[in-house]
Parts: sequence; structure tokens; C-alpha cells
Amino acid sequence: MRAERPAPALPEPLAPLVDAHTHLDACGATDAASTAVIVDRAASVGVGQVVTVADDLAAAQWAVRAAHWDDRVFAAVALHPTRANALDDAAKTELERLAADPRVVAVGETGLDYYWPGKLDGCADIETQIEGFRWHIDLAKRIRKPLMIHNREADHDLLTVLLDEGPPDTVIFHCFSSDTNMALSCVAEGYILSFSGSVSFKNAHELREAAEVVPDDQILVETDAPYLTPHPFRGAPNEPYCLPYTMRALAELRGQDPVELAKIATANARRVYRI
Repeated sequence: MRAERPAPALPEPLAPLVDAHTHLDACGATDAASTAVIVDRAASVGVGQVVTVADDLAAAQWAVRAAHWDDRVFAAVALHPTRANALDDAAKTELERLAADPRVVAVGETGLDYYWPGKLDGCADIETQIEGFRWHIDLAKRIRKPLMIHNREADHDLLTVLLDEGPPDTVIFHCFSSDTNMALSCVAEGYILSFSGSVSFKNAHELREAAEVVPDDQILVETDAPYLTPHPFRGAPNEPYCLPYTMRALAELRGQDPVELAKIATANARRVYRI
């Protein structure tokens, strides 16, 4: 993010909405009061519930606390694939404990990231990522909660691991960023595809085409805040209150009424997360 860009103005309200994937801690929330400020701002434009997602163990512990501070907040816990090298026995024990919490609605974000190895210091290598992904798949199946996937440049291998392990009942591809072929492969398996602000980027041609082929009952919408702020605010800080911008962009792309698509995506989120 470019810090000099101001935060987007509040959008015209659009309700009901559920932010299917956000990072409240990275948005600046630290305690119950600061969490409530962010969630109140989202609620003022129709975003009534949010799922705050972990990418390391400390974030997982924080996400569960946040979900207990505010009944509009739910949590997902896992180690991000780039941090799979931290998935030792102690981390597994703690993640199992956290994942069993009733305020945790998914195991995530986990998966494969082939972009960062070799570029990011300390990034887990591919073999370690695959091993960690397999463990998270098993955890999601054992506790019967959805699996929330991070996939970056790993389409083939990711689908292969899912097929090999046998997926849990519900699989969510967070911030779907692949092409139409991948979207159709996921749809055929019954997976849920969640779209972020990147679907509003005019140069994201393959992603925008993919978003058009997803059936209504397999679609979610998210912010992935504080990242991926929707057009025309790209590069500015993102927050759950920005979700209506993405929803309207997605509805226009799919030729749907934004109010109707908001109802559809919200019903999907509540069904998938059991909230």
C-alpha cells in the first residue's frame, strides 16, 4: 500500500453483506475497542459480519480473542503457506485447540504459494508448504469446518493435493485470482470461490472472465483488508467498510443487480460458515 493515499470515502450502503475474509489486526485493531471501531464503520454501510483470518500463530490467537470481543466477528485459524515451516508439534497442538473454539468458522488461510519462495526471507519451501497444507486439510476434516485456501501460482499442485487427500465438505478459495479454466475446475468440485477487490481491477482480464462463470450458490465476496483495495482506490488502505465497492463492481461484471447479489453472497457466507 502507498501510505500517502487517503482511505476511501464511505461507500453508499449496501446490505446485507458479510466480509468473508479480512485481517482486522493488520487493519490496526489491537483490542476490543479498536476492533469495534472498525466493525462499526463496516456496519454503517451494511457489512454486518466479518471473518478475521490468521496467517501465523499469534494472529490465530488474536483472531479468536477478537471473535469473543464482538459478536459480529468470527475467526479462521491456520498458518499461511509461506509460514508452514513454523508448523511444529507445539503449533499443531495450539491450532487444534483454537480451531475447536465455537467462534472459529474455518481452518485458514492455508494452501500453496509458489510466488514467494526464493524471494522472501524465511519463506517455507514448496515441499514444506505441501506437507503443511495436507495437515490443515486433515484438521478441517477432523473438526468438520470449512477449509479456507490461499492459492498463488499453484493451481495444478493445489488441486492435486486436495484430490489426493480428499477435501473436507466445504472448500473456500479465498481471493480467487486464477483463470476461467481453474474456476470451472473448482466449480465442478463444488468449491466456493471468494472474490476480493482485485476483481475490480481493469487489467485483471483473466480473473474478471473467471468471475462471470461462477454459479450464484458458489460465490463469496471479501476485502482481504488491508490489502487489495478495490478500484478506483487501489493502493489506499482497505477495510471491511469498502466491501460495497467490490460487490457493486462484481455485480456489474456479472450483469446482476448489486442488491440481489449482496443477498446471494450473504446467504452463501452464512450457510458456509454456519453463522
